[in-house]
Amino acid sequence: MGVCVLALLPAAWLFVSTGDRLRAEADVPRTDVAVVFGAGLWDGEPSPYLAHRLDAAARLYRAGRIEAVLVTGDNSREDYDEPDAMRAYLTRHGVPDRRIVSDYAGFDTWDSCVRARKVFGVDRAVLISQGFHIRRAVALCEAAGVASYGVGVDDRHDVTWYYGGAREVFAAGKAALDALFEPDPHFLGERETGVARALADAR
Repeated sequence: MGVCVLALLPAAWLFVSTGDRLRAEADVPRTDVAVVFGAGLWDGEPSPYLAHRLDAAARLYRAGRIEAVLVTGDNSREDYDEPDAMRAYLTRHGVPDRRIVSDYAGFDTWDSCVRARKVFGVDRAVLISQGFHIRRAVALCEAAGVASYGVGVDDRHDVTWYYGGAREVFAAGKAALDALFEPDPHFLGERETGVARALADAR
């Protein structure tokens, strides 16, 4: 029983620490930047789950609640490029290319949050993901120095949804360790001005 309690403590931490940071799309405070996390490609196009995240970002942009979108995902192989696929999808759905910034080294949630702060200079953002992941995203970005609100995109509760929910129980443990020890991301790199340029264009 004690082992079970310890195993569930990180998940409880995520639930408690992010309770007041989640918002419906209609209630998102006006914020300069939205961060959309990668969620896989199908034949070079965003997976349905990723497409739903991007749809939410496009709606927030058209509603005037955000000015720029930071798309963060995996580009560790030449033949796999989440950020460019995300950018192309957003431009097809009404977000100008000059308002989109790509992070090609967002290999996991912690890396994406740290790079948003240290590389792209984002200190406040709306985070967009599925409901089963959004609490972890908010908690980690807060730990990385990004004041965050989270929008949990609703999706059909299929096998992928339940798998994602079960996976989060285990991912919560890694999230707690990341927040505690604050490891460097796989790649950090030099400071980039893409977000600043996108916001300057908005003004």
